[in-house]
Amino acid sequence: MLIAIPKEVVTIIKEFQKHKYPIYIVGGAVRDILMGKEVSDWDFTTSATPEEMLAFLPNSYYTNSFGTVGVPSETKDLKPFEITTFRTEHGGYSDHRRPNEVRWGKTLKEDLQRRDFTINALALEVNLDNQKRKDLLEVNLIDYFDGKKDLNEKIIKAVGEPHDRFSEDALRLVRAVRIASELGFNIEKNTFEAIKKHSDLINKISKERIRDELIKIFSSPKPHKGIILLKETLLLEHILPEMTKTYGVEQKSPGRHHISDVWTHSLDSLKFVSELNNDPIVRFATFIHDIGKPQTFKVLPSGTITFYNHEVVGAIIARRIAERLRFSNEQKDKLVRLVRYHQFTVNENQTDSALRRFIRNVTPQLIPDMIDLRIGDRLGSGAKLTSWRLENFKKRLIEVQKQPFSLKDIKVTGHDVMEILNIPPGKKVGEVLNDIFKKVENKELENERDALVQYIKSLKTEA
Repeated sequence: MLIAIPKEVVTIIKEFQKHKYPIYIVGGAVRDILMGKEVSDWDFTTSATPEEMLAFLPNSYYTNSFGTVGVPSETKDLKPFEITTFRTEHGGYSDHRRPNEVRWGKTLKEDLQRRDFTINALALEVNLDNQKRKDLLEVNLIDYFDGKKDLNEKIIKAVGEPHDRFSEDALRLVRAVRIASELGFNIEKNTFEAIKKHSDLINKISKERIRDELIKIFSSPKPHKGIILLKETLLLEHILPEMTKTYGVEQKSPGRHHISDVWTHSLDSLKFVSELNNDPIVRFATFIHDIGKPQTFKVLPSGTITFYNHEVVGAIIARRIAERLRFSNEQKDKLVRLVRYHQFTVNENQTDSALRRFIRNVTPQLIPDMIDLRIGDRLGSGAKLTSWRLENFKKRLIEVQKQPFSLKDIKVTGHDVMEILNIPPGKKVGEVLNDIFKKVENKELENERDALVQYIKSLKTEA
């Protein structure tokens, strides 16, 4: 098989062959090469120990106890190279995440057989002494576990006995779903059943690790399919138990526009927003935007179903989820705001003050994301892509944002007030600035410096 390999990768392979150590390309790089994708993350395995590698690899570093030596890349689009010594694992996995003991292995096969899925247990061997072309290198595919076959059939299958693989490392439970979601693959039957059986082991994994996998699922091309897999494998009950309460919560009733229950609507909304917005937090917020509905469900005497204040309850739940999954403060704030204020009205009779209040609550930078969420919500409810009211609302948001939102936006300062009115710093300065801001906000004054200076001078005359 002929493939193109970056010069830095060739340089690394040359160093190992020069020092008589076998080295193989492994992991996602092999998978991506076979799928015709560009590779940015190159991983290797070798018989050389970390100490032996450090001796002949310039700028290399070793900061772990698992045999992985890092080599920084000088190419902008390439991640640091990671080269791991052949390993075997002993003594079980007490924490369901890391082996109790790692020993250096002697062969490639014993290293590959400890890996998670067959499509990740492939290796490429490069022999630089037998090359016929300069632009492409001849490589041999090493496939002990039929990974290429599973790759062609678009299947995620555990290496060996799936129950053992998931008992060893419970993070593999959600990794299987994440990789299936990213690649659009199915999970092989026995592997799928093993995930269901061991789904509770995901609680042994750190919340940060689960968060990272969940964010990758929401970043995948069709995240709603990944969420469905989480539900079907019972992982969702442990990762997002709050969303399982939306199963079967009815919304269809007289006077309501919804066509499905809360769970189905949430999935559909996620599906549609993913066609508009690539941000995983926006997608996450869209998926959980109605998470407060089960707690606020009521049926009126008329038969109409209501969910009053579900967005307020939902924001509280969203904050709890963000904190549990160790989101950054920025991610948490974004998630909570989008859930809290998604139930905004687009009534054409809203005042400019109401629109400004909405923008302050959402923040100007999140307005496009909020609009995308709203469109996903509409489409997920069976409505059209947009409406004249929504289009009018978007135009008014643009116009309203041309007006000042706070004192810092007006074209005069406290220093101007003190200088013109010849007064010292104090309460009076703030009162004048607030008076000016209100008049500008109500369009009684233009937010132009000359006009505002003249107004301040008029106050001096009145005094």
